[in-house]
Formats: sequence, structure tokens, C-alpha cells
Amino acid sequence: MFEAHFQTFEDPEGGVALGARLAALREELTRRNLTGFVVPRADSHQNEYVPPSDERLAWLSGFTGSAGLAVVLADRAVLFVDGRYTLQAAQQIDTAAWTVASLVDPPPELWLAQELKPGDRLGFDPWLHTSAAVERLQTACIKAGAELVAVETNPVDTVWLERPAPPLGQVSVHELKFAGDAETVKLARIHDEIAKARADALVMSDPHAVAWTFNIRGADVAHTPLPLSYALVPKDGRPTVFIDARKLSNSARDHLERNADVTEPDQLVPHLRRLAESGAAIAIDAATGADALSRLIIEAGGKPLRGSDPVALLKAVKNTTEIAGTRSAHERDGAALARFLFWLDREAPGGQLTEIDAVEALETFRRDTGALRDVSFPTIAGSGPNGAIVHYRVTRRTNRRIRPGELLLIDSGAQYQDGTTDVTRTIAVGEPTAEMRDRFTRVLRGHLAIARAIFPDGTTGAQIDAFARQYLWQTGLDFEHGTGHGVGSYLSVHEGPARISKLGTTPLKRGMILSNEPGYYKTGEYGIRIENLELVVAKEIVGAEKPMNGFEALTLAPIDRRLIDVASMKDEEIAWLDAYHMRVRTTLRGALDDATRDWLDAATMPLAG
Repeated sequence: MFEAHFQTFEDPEGGVALGARLAALREELTRRNLTGFVVPRADSHQNEYVPPSDERLAWLSGFTGSAGLAVVLADRAVLFVDGRYTLQAAQQIDTAAWTVASLVDPPPELWLAQELKPGDRLGFDPWLHTSAAVERLQTACIKAGAELVAVETNPVDTVWLERPAPPLGQVSVHELKFAGDAETVKLARIHDEIAKARADALVMSDPHAVAWTFNIRGADVAHTPLPLSYALVPKDGRPTVFIDARKLSNSARDHLERNADVTEPDQLVPHLRRLAESGAAIAIDAATGADALSRLIIEAGGKPLRGSDPVALLKAVKNTTEIAGTRSAHERDGAALARFLFWLDREAPGGQLTEIDAVEALETFRRDTGALRDVSFPTIAGSGPNGAIVHYRVTRRTNRRIRPGELLLIDSGAQYQDGTTDVTRTIAVGEPTAEMRDRFTRVLRGHLAIARAIFPDGTTGAQIDAFARQYLWQTGLDFEHGTGHGVGSYLSVHEGPARISKLGTTPLKRGMILSNEPGYYKTGEYGIRIENLELVVAKEIVGAEKPMNGFEALTLAPIDRRLIDVASMKDEEIAWLDAYHMRVRTTLRGALDDATRDWLDAATMPLAG
């Protein structure tokens, strides 16, 4: 019925193919006199989404999550993943050949320190690890009496005989009506940051930074309009953008050359070497800069200054044009969501819809807006027990019918030129149990605690993360992911540096956009998550002794009233949700047909009788 354009549902390869690949890698390691090798889920930019040519971890292990790391030794192969992917990893790998372990607590380095033996030689690709990651590996090797070896060519690439070619997505100009600030304005701000860092130049290793600075977008990876590229910005003079010329139309090249020199990616190393030979201090983003860059600068006589990418914070604070654009994007997206939720409420109780049906339908409703450029990540549509897999991605093998009496967790987003969306709703299909309603309401109250929070300017995400967990904690429950992440402006749906989590140390600034998505997951039964995107805004408080901030909900979609235990909520929580639903209703009604409008009116009725 519905044709999906951006998401596929094929199962990852497994079985004999994966076993042969692991054996081939081990043979190559033996040929190179390496005891083991580290395979991160990464490209040379540390992107969340990587092109098929860089999906080494998935090709080798079968694990398709967005974060992970493998260590292959002669007699063991271990896949390290975080709490989001524990269930998924166990389902995707060959458990006879691989072991799943924690990526966080304890970290892989502790395992290496215990398992490596004196004289072992552990290989790694310096283009796929940051310097901080390499230092952790080095510490582990020293503890074990082993040697850490930087390879010149990746052994996985050697045995990956059908490795895809690097992408050549066409670059487009991100017009000023969407970007808000011209490249000259952005470069001036970046030059100020370079001066503050007392650096002679800045290496932009993050393609998001290149895209934002030079007002371009690309098509090199799925779901994020990235042009894979680097830039070198001196403290004085013209920057240089390193990008494959085959990606550039005449107009895109002309646009870039107004403010930068443009050359091929293989010229980055000689350019950087020449600069370093003068003894230059060169700033490198600690989060995305490959260890290979720091090594090159040191070997050439320069000084790498590893630290936070100044562009990350600049682009995280959206300007007035970007904020207006994201509001428009969310109104458009909200109307598509309302049509989808109405369709789902009408069709799901029959028990014939599948998870894939839901994914395809939602994408179709978004595509019908005429403005959809891509989904911002693969839609998570988990019914019943699949909803308990935090980052579940339906395949034809895992696809199941959405049955009455179950919950459907659907987490999705869209890329529009004027903004990026990300929204999660948990839907009751048929009659929910009392436990489901209790857990949902605890998650909802945590969501509202973030949405209603008022906090001093300079507050970090770590300081408010517990707000979202408090009602779950009261009954001995929790969730194993952060409460919120930053969101880009027609860029990555997961954008740093700010986040709402136990590790969120960046102050929340007005103009930042973050998600608010607490959840609860009962393994084997159901999952619950409620997510809106929030804009950090000023809050005027009478008598306040310092500037105060809060959030404005950008997402416009009803929260399932059937799952709310109203009796356990406070009056002010009910008032906030009723006001939010009133805004959803009044904003979206004009864009909907009569039947959907009637459904929306009922779905957003006040809780307060």
C-alpha cells in the first residue's frame, strides 16, 4: 500500500558469510604479525551515520547499531556496545563466534588490559580513532606489556573484497533564507575563536562544521545532508576546503570559492604538513579529529591543540532564521503526524498492520507534504516486545503484527530544508494494562518535569537530567539512555555539544534545540518513550536575581490520553498538558481534512474535566 523511499528493511548478512570474514581477517592479522585488531564503528570524521564504504563493523560482525567497537584476537572476538544496543547486538551477531560486552562500564580498555599478554601486538587504524581513544588503548597495552601498532592500511579493507566505493553525493547551497547568516559572518566568529585559543589555524574534521560554516549541504551519508569534507582555517587569510571535485556543480564550486580555496581531499595531508613544518599551533577537534592528524602535525614539527571544536557550539545556538524555520518544519511535520496517528488509530485495532506498514505509512504522510528531503534517522517502530529494544530497527525477519492489547513505540523524524524533526509517541492499541498506564504516566511526568523546568542561565544538562527520572526512581525503575540530545538545523538529528544526560556538561544556551525523551523498557513485553524537541528560551521571573531559562516545546503531536493515569498527576502537570494539546489542536487544525480534524479534536481534549 505504501512505498518507502528512504528506509529499507533488509536483514544484515549473517551465518557463513560472517564466519568467513572473521577467519579472513584473522589470516590477514597473522600475515601482518598482529595479535589482534580494533574495529570501531567509525569513519575518519567520527560521524554517527557513515557511508557503506566505512561500515566495517557491520560487514565484519553483522551488528548494525550506530555505536560499537570490536576487538578481534586470535581466539576471541568481542563486540562492545552500550545499553541501547545490548538486545540488538545479541540478536544480530553469531554468538558462537562473538561475545557481547559493555562499551561503557567497564570499558573495552579494561578488558584489553586483562586479556592481552606481554609481547602481543594490537593493531589500530589511526584515521578511525581520536587521539583520546588511542591514549586509552595505549594505556591498556602498557598495563598488559603489549604493543599498540598504528597500521598504514586497514586490514579489514584488505579482506573486504567487495567494499563499496566512497560516496559522491552532490553538494547543494544552503540558501541564506534557511541559514540566516552568511559565510563571512560565520568565518569572522570562527576567527575570533581561533584567536582565543591562541592557535595559528583550525582543522575542521567534522563535516557538519564544514557544512554549517560554508552554507552547503551534501548527500554522502544516509539521513543527514552531509558533504564528507575537511577544511583548514588559518587565523588570517582564506580557508581551504578539501572535497572531491566530482561532488561540486559549477554553482556549488562558485559558492565555495567566494570565501575559500577548494582542493581535493588527498591534499589535506600535504597542506597540514607544510603548516606544521613552520612550528604552527593547530587546533583539532578532540571529538572528531583523527589521531592520524595529531600524529602528522607532531611529526612535522607543529603543535596540535586538541580541544572542543568552536564551531560545534556556534552552530548549536540557532539564529532567528533557523528558529523560525524549525517552527515551520514542526508545524508541517505535526500535520503529517496527525494524519498518521489518525490512520493508525483506525487501522491498528484490526490486528493486521505490521511494524513495516507503520514505518512506510508515516514516511508516506511526510512525503505527501512535498517538502521531505529524507527521514532524519531510520524510524523505530517497535510493537510489544520489540518496543523494549531501545534502538530497534525493523527488518523483514523481525517484522511483527501490531496486536490489540500491545503498545506501539514509534520514534521518527524528518529532514526538511528549514528544519530537522525528531518525535516519539507511544500508542495504546486496544486496552492497556494498569501497569502500562502506571509506567507511561511516570515517564510522562518526567517528560513534563523537563518541559516545565525553569533554570538559571549556565545550567548544564547533567543538572536537570534527574528531573526526568524521578518518578521512575520512586518505584525502583530507570532507563539506560540520556534524556536528551542536541538537534541540528537541516543537519544531524543528534548534534553536540549540549545534551540532557548524566554526562551533559555543556551549559544550555538560549537558541539551542534539544530532545526531551525519557522512557521505560520492560524486556520481552513493551517499551515506552515520549519525545518532544525543545527550544531553550528566556523566562521572565518577577524578582529573579539572575537570568533564567526554560523550554518551548517545538514538537506538535498529541500524547496518548488513553495511557495517562490522571489521578496520579498534579494539577499543574494536567494544566500544562492541556495547554500543550490546545496549542497542537489550534496550530494543526487548518492543515487537516475534516476526518483528521475530528480525530485531533478528540485526541487533544482536556484531561481536566
